[in-house]
Amino acid sequence: MPRAPEGEVLPVAGREVTISNPQKVLFPEAGHTKLDLAHYYIAVADGALRGAGNRPNVLVRYPNGITSEFFYQKRAPASRPSWIEVVSLQFPSGRTAEEVVPRDAAALVWMANLACLELHPHPIRADDLDHPDELRIDLDPVPGVTWPQMREVAGVVRAALDDLHLVGWPKTSGSRGIHVVVRIERRWTFTLVRRAALAFAREVERRAPGLATSKWWKEERQGVFLDYKQNAKDRTVASAYSVRPKPDARVSAPVTWEEIQECDPADFTLATMPARFAAVGDRHAGIDDAVCSLEPLLELSARHEKEGMGDAPWPPQYKKQEGEPPRVQPSRRRVPKHPLIEIARARKKEDAVAGLERWRARHPEASAHLEPADVLVDAMRGRSSTWTRIRINLRHVPESQRPPQERPDPDDDLNDWGPVSPDDVPRRRPARARKAS
Repeated sequence: MPRAPEGEVLPVAGREVTISNPQKVLFPEAGHTKLDLAHYYIAVADGALRGAGNRPNVLVRYPNGITSEFFYQKRAPASRPSWIEVVSLQFPSGRTAEEVVPRDAAALVWMANLACLELHPHPIRADDLDHPDELRIDLDPVPGVTWPQMREVAGVVRAALDDLHLVGWPKTSGSRGIHVVVRIERRWTFTLVRRAALAFAREVERRAPGLATSKWWKEERQGVFLDYKQNAKDRTVASAYSVRPKPDARVSAPVTWEEIQECDPADFTLATMPARFAAVGDRHAGIDDAVCSLEPLLELSARHEKEGMGDAPWPPQYKKQEGEPPRVQPSRRRVPKHPLIEIARARKKEDAVAGLERWRARHPEASAHLEPADVLVDAMRGRSSTWTRIRINLRHVPESQRPPQERPDPDDDLNDWGPVSPDDVPRRRPARARKAS
């Protein structure tokens, strides 16, 4: 009879939470274990709950650590403690799911035991699922953008927020970007909050042309993209104090506007953040006392519409919106705006990147003309997992040297997913795979 994995019981918030396989390594390079993750969330619980607590959360699980497959889990596990709260959400697709609503540090530790590194809350409270209380400003750098440029755009964002009478609370994303959260009154629908976010993105682009962009399609972007799409219903982002799947276990760190100009995102990790939190507290501690109105942004959106700047395209799973432009990307229109070719589509990012290197070796002359932003790496999200697509924009390659579209390499069959098979998480095969067997 196989031996049951050893566990460790942690007393948290008046409850006892068992960490199974506590010495399982989740970050091989840094050496951090599942138990380390649990202790981290205990240390920063007050701040983490301010960002993700009392909200429905998508579980993003790394059962075998960051070097293995991960998956998204919208539905709360059926086998969960009675004190883990859930709320039922309906998605744009029409499907519903009960999602976890963490209320205390014990819930965070329970999620850590599921190898949920990141906290991915919706911008709504569990007691009102139709009216967001957050405007999320996501500064997403295109390839080649450096941290100094991010700082410069952050300064423009801060000035624009001040002029619109909005209070922004910045944090590092834990990757290459910056997130700014604005606490708002619970008066507006998701659609209106997204329109407000689009208006803000266009305003920052107007103030910093060439440095910031609001362009929907990747092949049209340059500089820092203000990703207003994160404000649509069913979208989540890594919240404050989330541990990101980086080799150094970097975290999404709340900072002051002044600290953005001084800090390096690599300063904030699972190992260093508890001491910082103990020393300075939560930099977002006052966020709930600074509730703002979206009226100035909605007035700006109305002016944009009168000037001919209406809505922007929505993702395909959303119903067609009034005034929405075509959802066909420029490279696929009858007269393409950008010469785009697809290089690779693979289950694993490293396989897609290897395919890109093989393409570069086959086409050295064309490759020499490419700029970092010409290589478009897309994380294509399915119901529970992601796959990677790589495309190349040949705009900087002379027409006579532009390679034709070839069969992607690799060209994985993305409808035939194998199961993730962690030690402590049983997985079912997708329905299509079960029918084929």
